[in-house]
Amino acid sequence: MADEPHAPLAAHAETPAPRRRPRDDNEPAPKRRAGVILAVGLSMGAAAIAALVLTGMQDNAIYSKPVDELLAQRAKFQGRPVRAEGNLVHGSLVKRELPCEYRFTIEKNGVELPVRFAQCVVPDTFRDVPDLDVGVTVEGELQANESFEATSVLAKCPSKYEMQQRKQQGEKMPHGPFAGASFASPAVR
Repeated sequence: MADEPHAPLAAHAETPAPRRRPRDDNEPAPKRRAGVILAVGLSMGAAAIAALVLTGMQDNAIYSKPVDELLAQRAKFQGRPVRAEGNLVHGSLVKRELPCEYRFTIEKNGVELPVRFAQCVVPDTFRDVPDLDVGVTVEGELQANESFEATSVLAKCPSKYEMQQRKQQGEKMPHGPFAGASFASPAVR
């Protein structure tokens, strides 16, 4: 049986390989597609974080207004944290020992705002000095009775020019570069 011809190899016939469709130039490659998806995801995450931060900041925002503007828009700012800016009204600064508090009035463009500061310590520059406008910024809440409950008081220092001019007129200064030991400031009542 050695002379028998071999049967054709029909079982081993070649099967055609699956044809790949030609790649369209507009279709992104798999790596590029993954990069685009990652970039879009990161952008959306960053936008969400930014929105949360801005929303949180908006709730904690503190407006800063001159006294006249604050009172002109009192309904908008009543009961909210706000800063009020103005000048100390001469003769209005009063200190009470028990309970310890300061009461004073600040004004801007003729509009006055009574302020209560229920703490014992104020800045050294916060003094009622005759013939000197003391700029004051208070932070706190505008009350329904159009008074201001302050949680902090900031007093603007007079300029060096003002201090020099007053020293040349013979006045002793309470603080700053021209400080003198014999300054007699009015007592805080």
